[in-house]
Order: sequence, then C-alpha cells, then structure tokens
Amino acid sequence: MSLRFAFRPLFWSLESESAGPYRPLFQFRRLWKTAVLLTLAVVLSPLAFMAVVDQRLSREVIEGDIRYQTTRLVANTRKNIAFFLAERKSALVFVDRDNPYEELSKPLRLTALLDNLQKGFGDFYELGVINAEGLQHTYVGPFHLAGVNYRGEEWFQVVQEKGVYISEVFLGFRRQPHLVVAVKHNLPEGSFYVLRTSIGLQTLNRILMELEVSGQGDLFLVNREGVLQTPSRLFGPALERIPLAVPPYTERTEVIEVAHGSETFVIGYAFIPETPFVLMAVKNKANLMTAWKKSRREWTLFLAGSLFIIVLVILGVSTHLVNQIYLADRERTAMLHHMEYANKMASLGRLSAGIAHEINNPLAIINEKAGLIRDLFTLQREYAEDPKLLGLVEAILKSVERCSRITRRLLRFARHSAGRREELQIGEVIEEVLGFLAKEAEHRSIRVSVAVAPQTPPILADRGRLQEIFLNLINNAFAAMEDGGRLEIEARPAEGGLQVRVADDGCGIPAADLQRIFEPFFTTKAETGGTGLGLSITYGLVKDAGGRIEVSSAPGKGTEFRLFFPQTAPPETSRNASP
Repeated sequence: MSLRFAFRPLFWSLESESAGPYRPLFQFRRLWKTAVLLTLAVVLSPLAFMAVVDQRLSREVIEGDIRYQTTRLVANTRKNIAFFLAERKSALVFVDRDNPYEELSKPLRLTALLDNLQKGFGDFYELGVINAEGLQHTYVGPFHLAGVNYRGEEWFQVVQEKGVYISEVFLGFRRQPHLVVAVKHNLPEGSFYVLRTSIGLQTLNRILMELEVSGQGDLFLVNREGVLQTPSRLFGPALERIPLAVPPYTERTEVIEVAHGSETFVIGYAFIPETPFVLMAVKNKANLMTAWKKSRREWTLFLAGSLFIIVLVILGVSTHLVNQIYLADRERTAMLHHMEYANKMASLGRLSAGIAHEINNPLAIINEKAGLIRDLFTLQREYAEDPKLLGLVEAILKSVERCSRITRRLLRFARHSAGRREELQIGEVIEEVLGFLAKEAEHRSIRVSVAVAPQTPPILADRGRLQEIFLNLINNAFAAMEDGGRLEIEARPAEGGLQVRVADDGCGIPAADLQRIFEPFFTTKAETGGTGLGLSITYGLVKDAGGRIEVSSAPGKGTEFRLFFPQTAPPETSRNASP
C-alpha cells in the first residue's frame, strides 16, 4: 500500500458526487473525519489520562520522598545538636556539682577544671564563677574578666529564673563566634552562684558541614530573628541575616516550600529545645527534581513518539477502510451506470432494428419499382436511347443500395449487442465503425488512415462490444482534435494475437490526468457533457475480451492507445474489470 493511498483518501480531491439515483451512499469526507476523530478520542483519551495521572503520581512520590528525606535529615541532626549542647551543659553541671563553691572560687582549681574540660571536649574556652550580686570574682581564660559585674545583663536574669542559660552565638571579646552556657547553683543559706563558660563552634560547625545535603542544599542554625548561628553555604558566614523568614514555632520537625525570587526552596526546620536555635535545612527544589524532570522528558519523548505512531496507524487504517467503502460504492455506482448504459444500448439496438426494418420495406418497394421502370425503359426504344432517364433510374437504385447498406449496419450493430462471440477480422470491424463516423470526418476535414498488416489473425470476440471499443476511442479522438486533424489506425500481428494502434494529433492528456483516465466518472470534459464512463467502459470491454490497453500522451502532441487482443478469447464473464 503506497503512502498516497495510506494517508491521502482517494475521494478527498473530488469536488462533488453524482446526484439522483446514483448518488453515493455516504458522505465520505465526513465518514473519514468521524472515523479518525472517534478512534483518536477512544485511543488517546485513556492514554492521555494515564500519562497525566502517572506524571502527577510520580511527582507526588518524588516530592514525598524529598519531604521524608528532609524530615529525617533535620530530625537526626536536631538530635545530634541537642546532644552536643546537652553534653556541654551536663559537663558544666558535673563540674559544679563535683566541686564545692569554695574550691571553685580558687583560681588554681578552676584552671585545673578548665584544662580537663578542654582535654575532654576541646571547645571550652573559659570558666567563671559569679556570685548572687552578679560579680565575677573568679575567672580563668584568655581575657581579664575578673571583677566584671553582670547584674544588669539579660542572661544573668534568665539564669536566675530558669537555672540554666544557653546563649545565642555572638563575637564577644575574642571576635570569634561562640556561645555561653551558664548554670545556677543554690547555696544553703539562700544565696546562689553561677558557673559560666564559653564554648567554641568548631565541633558544632563540623557536625553540620560534614552532613551531605541533596539538591546542593544547606544545613545551618539560626536564631528566632533569622540571624545565622553557624556558617551557611547559601547565605554566608555566621551572624549574617538570611533572606528567608523564620518559620513559626512548632515542637515537631516540619517541611515547607518557600518561593524566593525565581526559585523555590524546600525547607525542613526544627526548634532545638531549651535553646534560641532553629535548625534549618534548605534545598533547591529545581535541583531535587532534576532526575524527575529528566525522566519526564524521556517519558514525554517516548509518549510523543508513541502518539505519532498511533496517529499514523489510525490515519492509515481509517483511510484504508473508508477508501474500501468508497471504492465499493464507486463500483456500485459504476455497475448501475453500466446497467443503464447496457439497457440504453439494448433499447437503441431494438430501435435501430425497428427503424431498419421499417426503412427496408419502402426501400424494397422503391428498389422494385425503380427496377421495373428501368426494365420498361429498356423495352421501349425511345426511352432506352435516352441516357438521362436511365441515369436517373440508376441513381435511384444506387441510393436505395446505399440506404440498404446503412440499415444492414444498423441491424448488425443491434443484433450483436447481446454478447455473442464469433471469429472476426479486425479490419472489417474498424471499417464498420468508421462507416458511422465518415460524415463527421468529412465535414471536419479529419484525415483517417487505416492500415491492416497482412497475415493479421482473426480474433474471437463479440462484434457489438468490439465495435463499442473502437467507437469510444475514435469518438474521443475526434473530440480531442481540431478540424483538419489526423487519425491513424493500424493493426498488425503480435505475439499470441494482434495489436491495434489508434493515434491522433489532438490536444493530448496532461501527465497528472493520464493515470486516472480509466477511472469511472473521471472526465476533463465535464463542461461539454462528458460523463467519464467512455474509457472506463472501454477498459472493461478490452479486459472482458482477454486483452489489455495502454496509453501514452503529451499535451499538444496527441494521444496514442495501444490495444492487445489474444487470438483466442477467454471464457465468457459477466463482470467488467476495473482499472
């Protein structure tokens, strides 16, 4: 099946169909469009629905996995940070509980304790003992802070109320980010003192920086105002303010999505208990969805390819099926036309026979009376010697004989319309057909030459159908030629039979139409009453006779038909072949 047949319906270029009793059973364009659209809807609707659902489900699964991984990361890191701070606070509480106030007030003992803390944890910078009036009377560390009074400091008020205090990260005297942990110890006489230490962030930073965050993300601590407590890959060093709002307080680990500029961030966060810290994991959603987007692109390409193939198959199958319906309907219409044509030919045959018989009777009388007159004239000397009278009588007899030949042709044409096969000489049949068209050729000055080669074999065929073949071809040739044209008819032996060539020097047939001239109802002479059946019927009659027909033509140079007939005709068939 050619691409043209598969994807271009045969009926698409036809402007209109026959009306009346032979109009098509279907509107083929509408039938084709309906078949294509319904099939596309039935096939593509569930496919599109499944594609949308699959994309949505896969996106939801990916996003759910992102939220789960972020939640787990934040929850585990929160535990680590809480443990880190609790460990430092517990170490400070242990020092406080293990040493009496008097021992802690001794600089040497405090120095020994700081040394042990640094060896055990590495990030304790200093120790200080502060009395109930806020005076730091004992201090060991890198600065000279003994005698500093913290009564008015906010942290001192907090530790009095809550018994423990963990500060936000700040620079302080050392100009390095650190935090302060302080614990309150109540004395028996109702007074108290506070043990205070500074803790560096190296260990805390290492905990956060060593964690791998997907999507080129970031993990850091901020305070409640959004100031960084640890360095951030995305937002800079500690103590810088992040451009994102701090989420509202919650006791659980939460994951949210936040749009910032042209980007969307997946943010997991958790508040560290008993501290001012908020742990935040920030991931770029576009980076996280890269794998899904790649999968979606591949799936989209696959789906597009599948849809393209499906559409091609639907178009091809629908076109093929509707073409078959169209061809069947054309065959039905052609059959009806053939039946009408056959009935018309049979009626013409009967009419011709009746006319011929009606004419033959008076012609016989005229012939008889003219012969009697001629005999009477020859018996009487005065008339026998008058050449003018005898010439007139001979003219009457010749005209009667000519009329008789014409009526015999009509009778022969009518008698053979029933389809009786006989052995025929092709030259004789051609001359009979030309006898009907001689006057038109003479009137239009068309030169007709007939050449039948010697030893041209006879063929077994129906005389009426053979006459009809040449009548159609010669009529077409006369219609294509201008006055003064030339028609050549040649017959010669060919392998297995004979070949007849009918060539004119008329207008010719364009190449685009040459492939369709044997199609039923195809005509280039619709304006002049052409039906498009002549060559189609001729094609079928040649096929019925067991032969074949070929054509070659060029616009402005004429047309040549070549007919090949077998010497012995095939078995009788009632079905006309179609091109």
